[in-house]
Amino acid sequence: MRLSTKGRYSLYAMAYLAGCYGKGPLPLRCIAQMGVQEDYLEQLLMTMRKAGLVTAVRGASGGYMLSREPSAITMGDIIRAAEGPVLFSECVEDPLFCERAEGCPTLPVWTYLTRGIDQVLDSITLQDIIQGKEPDSLRFGEGKHHGQDLS
Repeated sequence: MRLSTKGRYSLYAMAYLAGCYGKGPLPLRCIAQMGVQEDYLEQLLMTMRKAGLVTAVRGASGGYMLSREPSAITMGDIIRAAEGPVLFSECVEDPLFCERAEGCPTLPVWTYLTRGIDQVLDSITLQDIIQGKEPDSLRFGEGKHHGQDLS
């Protein structure tokens, strides 16, 4: 499983906007300085706007800005907006996807992994990212057998 360019660049753009939070809208050309073509960046930011994560301001002093504080936007919000739900298997979201879902011995594993990834993504905010810190609540490698229940 690999995060696409769409997801990575969306996260980069959102982190850039988070670093400038409170300074008003940023023109697309300023955000593009992070190394993404303006046309592609505009598509990504429009997706973020549709998800309610950024606001687009028109006019000469317009541009894009976060719709709320960086501490209120998670990595999960961004990745799901850019990529859709993070799933290890389609049957986690839609049991009718697979005729073997009922009684499948691997479905609980895919569900556990999906929930775990969602928990990690939702525990990291843009504020954490721009401050370069790992959230205290994260304990990589810990799961149900180490005292943390991801169900």
